[in-house]
Amino acid sequence: MTQTQTQKPYKLLIVDDEPDLEHLMRQRMRRDVRSGIYTLYFAQNGVEALERLNEVPDIDMVLSDINMPRMDGLTLLAQIPNIAPDIRAVVVSAYGDMKNIRTAMNRGAFDFVTKPIDFQDLRVTIERTLKNMEQWREALESRDKLVRLQNELNVASQMQQSILPTEFPDSDRCQIHANMEPAREVGGDFFDVFPLPGGQIGLAIADVSDKGVPAALFMMSSRTLLKGSAIGAMAPGAVLKEVNNLLTEENEAAMFVTTFYAVYTPETGQVAYANGGHNPPLVVHPDGSSTLLPGTDGVALGVFPGIDFDQSAVELSAGDLLVLYTDGVTEAMNADGEEFGMERLQSVFSESRPETTEAANKAVFKAVHDFAGETPQSDDITCVTVLQR
Repeated sequence: MTQTQTQKPYKLLIVDDEPDLEHLMRQRMRRDVRSGIYTLYFAQNGVEALERLNEVPDIDMVLSDINMPRMDGLTLLAQIPNIAPDIRAVVVSAYGDMKNIRTAMNRGAFDFVTKPIDFQDLRVTIERTLKNMEQWREALESRDKLVRLQNELNVASQMQQSILPTEFPDSDRCQIHANMEPAREVGGDFFDVFPLPGGQIGLAIADVSDKGVPAALFMMSSRTLLKGSAIGAMAPGAVLKEVNNLLTEENEAAMFVTTFYAVYTPETGQVAYANGGHNPPLVVHPDGSSTLLPGTDGVALGVFPGIDFDQSAVELSAGDLLVLYTDGVTEAMNADGEEFGMERLQSVFSESRPETTEAANKAVFKAVHDFAGETPQSDDITCVTVLQR
């Protein structure tokens, strides 16, 4: 990253409890520090990091490990906006730890790197993160820019809602319903329900790692690629593999999308599916009991090319209700910092089984909103329900 003579060094706060990391970071970035590009600050846990943020004004970026003593990285992410709302955060996580990475993104992390740290990749990530921060700051400098941005968001919201299905199958064999509530004007979640040859139905639900306009654009691209691949390659695992390869070809924003895709056969109740790092769907039985679909160990799409996606299949019996959802449901938080969780989702159906899929969707959204109360919605909420008749 180049730096003008008048521009101050970027201030980076590195938060990690490994004692050798500070020495390694200073060694690998010494030229940039000497050149006045970066000033480095260090903390060994989230508590120390918050102290540094209060002590040092105008820190530009936080690079934080997730697993640390006293206060972990996920808790730190939730606290940073109270001190520095416009700061950019990047998390360090173990390879394949998609649950923590997804939680970090939902709590405001801009990007992530995996351990062991590849310093070339880290340098690119830092530069990309700071570039995004500069662009955001430039936007904030002008009220006119903000007004135009709001107008564009309104248009983007209308465009996004227009591509999501609003009419769903309702026959003597099945009934389907779905909807999505974005946390912002536009969201990163999407769903799709579309016909396939032979009377089968394609079912998809997905969650992009970021929020706002960038996520919405990535969401629209992902949805288009998935639907196109689904028509050409029927097997769910093959569909996810093809979409993943296409997304990784040109992904300068380094986004990823968790995706569940299934081929549903109403005549038999069979659901063949593959899961790319997404929340496991729930099968609710007529007596109100429920079970999670077995996982297929797939990773999120858009990160690593050439990955194979395993697939599995289940057969729904008459009266079974298949519930697809995003983590905006299970990870919705109330004023006490509690998450809605899987048990509360299951209790929506165990206490009073809705008779239709539309009623089932409404019951899920109502339960989440009642639980969150006045707490602002932090993530998109999406739900797709399928009733086998």
